[in-house]
This record gives sequence, C-alpha cells and structure tokens, in this order.
Amino acid sequence: MTASCGIAIMGGMKNAPLFFPLGSTIDDNGHLRIGGLDAVELAKEYGTPLYVFDENDIRERCREFKREFAGRYPATHIAFAGKACLNKAIAKVVASEGFGLDVVSGGELEIARSAGFPTNQIYFHGNNKSDAELEMALEYKVGRIVVDNFYELSRLDAMAARRGVKADIMFRIKPGIDPHTHAKITTGNIDSKFGFGLDDAADAVARAMKCGNLKLTGFHYHIGSQIFEIQPFLDALKTTLEFMARMKRELGFITEELDAGGGYAVQYLSGAQPPAIGEYAEAIVSLLRSECHRLGLALPKLSVEPGRATVARSAVALYTVGAIKDIPGVRCYACVDGGMADNIRPALYCSQYEPYLANRMADYADQTYTIAGRFCESGDILANDVKLPEVKPGDILVMPVSGAYSIPMSSNYNAFCRPAVVMVKDGQARIIKRRETVEDLLRTDLG
Repeated sequence: MTASCGIAIMGGMKNAPLFFPLGSTIDDNGHLRIGGLDAVELAKEYGTPLYVFDENDIRERCREFKREFAGRYPATHIAFAGKACLNKAIAKVVASEGFGLDVVSGGELEIARSAGFPTNQIYFHGNNKSDAELEMALEYKVGRIVVDNFYELSRLDAMAARRGVKADIMFRIKPGIDPHTHAKITTGNIDSKFGFGLDDAADAVARAMKCGNLKLTGFHYHIGSQIFEIQPFLDALKTTLEFMARMKRELGFITEELDAGGGYAVQYLSGAQPPAIGEYAEAIVSLLRSECHRLGLALPKLSVEPGRATVARSAVALYTVGAIKDIPGVRCYACVDGGMADNIRPALYCSQYEPYLANRMADYADQTYTIAGRFCESGDILANDVKLPEVKPGDILVMPVSGAYSIPMSSNYNAFCRPAVVMVKDGQARIIKRRETVEDLLRTDLG
C-alpha cells in the first residue's frame, strides 16, 4: 500500500512528509503520529478543530537558528517574532532556548510577562503604538523600542523625560527592496506603512542624537515574509549598511546594532522547498562582514527575528470531515468543521496547503477535492483541488504547517468558538489553550 506522500507503509513506522513536525511518523494503521501520539486519538480526546504543536520541533528550530547564525557570527541576538503565534507555553519554550522576543502590542507584551519572559530581551515593534503601550514599554524596561515614525519619536522622548529614564531605541527603516513575495506580506518597500524612508531616517537620526532621554542603538528593517530568494535579503542589507556609513560620515553616528528582521521561507507544499536556514545565514553574515570592511564600519551586533520559520512546521491543524458535495463536472467539496475563522490565510492572501487524512495516511491519493470551511463566505476555502484518498464523513483531515498566523489571526466569525491548542512532547499531551465556549463569547456581550 502506498501513501499519498509516496511512502510505503509495510510493517513498522515510516516518516511523515518533510513539512510535518520533526519526528512525525505513520504507523501500521496508517495513522499520523506527532510527538509519539496518534493524531486521530488526539482529535477524539480533545475534539476538532484542534491545533497540535510539537515542543521538540520548536526547540530544534530554535537551535538551528542559533547554530547557523550565532555559529557564524557570535554577536547575534535571535528573537522569536511573537506575531507568528504567541502564548505562554510557546513564550516559555523559546525563552528556555535562549531566544529573545519581539512584540507588536501591549497584549503580546503582557502575554510575555505573564510567562516570565525577561523584558530586557523583548523588542517592541509597531507602526502606531498607543501612549499606553509606550508607557508600558518604559515601565517594563523592554530591551528596545523600535520607533517607526516622527510622531512616536517625539512622544516617546517626552514620556521618558517625565519618567527620568533613558530608553534604548532603534529606528525601523525602509530599504526599498522588493522581496518577490505576496504584496500583502511585503513590508520593506517605499510604499509601506512601516518605518522611515532613508531620507526621513537621516533626519530622525539627527533628532534622536539631540534627545536627552533616548539612546539610538541602530536600525531595524523587515522586508517581508515567505521570501524564497536570498538576494532580496542581501540587497536590503547592502542598502542599510550604506545608510549606516552615510550616518557615520554625515552625523558621526556609530551604529551599534543592526536588526535584519525575519522573512525566512518555510515549506508548505511538496514542490516548493526554500533555502536552508544555513544558506540564508551564510549569505547574510558573509555580506555583513565584507561590506562593513569595505565601508569602514565596525561590525555591529546582529539581530534576526524568525517567526514563521520557528513555529509554522511545528504544528498541524486537525479537522473532522462532514458533508461531501460533488458537483458533477465542476468540483467535489469536502467540508470540514473549521475554516476561515481559525485559518484566514487562504482567504486573505491565497496561501496554499497540502492536506492529508490523518486516519488514512497510507491510502493512495487519487481523488481531487476542494476543502471547504463551514463559514458563511464563498471564499471560505482551505485548499483548492488537492489530491486525497476517497474522503468520507468522519475522516480526520490534517493540515500541516499550521503553526504560524492561523491561531493569532483567528476570529469569532459566525460566533465561532476558537479551537483548543495542544502541546505534545515525547508521548505526552497537554492543553495550552482551551477551546472557547459560548459563555466566553457572551461574557463581553452586555446587551
């Protein structure tokens, strides 16, 4: 018997496809096992939709970044981009692996604090931080406040003065680089809501150098997400280093820290394999060293902020199949008990997934289905025209690479109760976020 992923299942466990959590296997019954546990049994015990994270996978992703970046460039600070998926359990895991954290809201900062995350290892990003959030950042003494605009700069300086403190800041800049990814996840081009253009950034540096209560340590940029090409990273780095040399030459400003953001691509589909983390790291570090030498710059502290690349492949989403709707000559829909309210990515920016049947991983995939969600939108489609074995009501559909952005972007559309999240490790499972209830929804509805 041959699995849809091309793996023979004939006595003994076999490895699951590469984009499942590390160590995932297919057992003799054709069931997917994650963290040593049967995914079908997890679905029975905790219900569906269900998101399952493998703790060991997250840890190995963290260690890979440390090996590849810090191994080549010891003065590297690696921070998890919390927007990808932040809860107390994940915060504790990445902290224990020596990662820092970047947050973009007061809510994310409070989650990190509730998990005991060291605030001096937190970078606070955001293009329109509120006064309350800036005050919070000062009160909690976060490691860096990444200033996005002149309005924020002036407000933060006044707040720090009132408190009698000196805050470490960075400026987010726009290198003007096209990362060749989807327009809605491109963030470093000139027409972006994020950061200073380079000429404005030069003016901002001059102003910051006169601020008695702020210390500018350097610059941050982030050009986008899911970037399969290495060259855009190098183009952005070269542009930024030339800007750093300009600031040294024109203003005498010495850049201590350079934050090159994230954007490292992960594999969602069999035929779309991105560069290895080591390939990104080798190219970035080599150019950093050579360009700093050419431009006469001291080597700065380097920060990188992987989010998706830390947790995306560490989790799967499990759904139960319900109605099958075959429209002859048109399409066959397999409807599941989740959809755009727990994963809006396909509807929002056409993200593609490669689903499987967790209870029949070994069955040959010779049928074409479109996986439809249960919500009242025609665009509520999780996967278009994918190959699966003959799907039946009650099957457990598994969507790999679901650890990033699905849960953080989930909603209560159609009064949907957000799904439970489970962490597995070495044959043990624990709920790290319980399923919402209707009572949760009604608690804020005051009538």
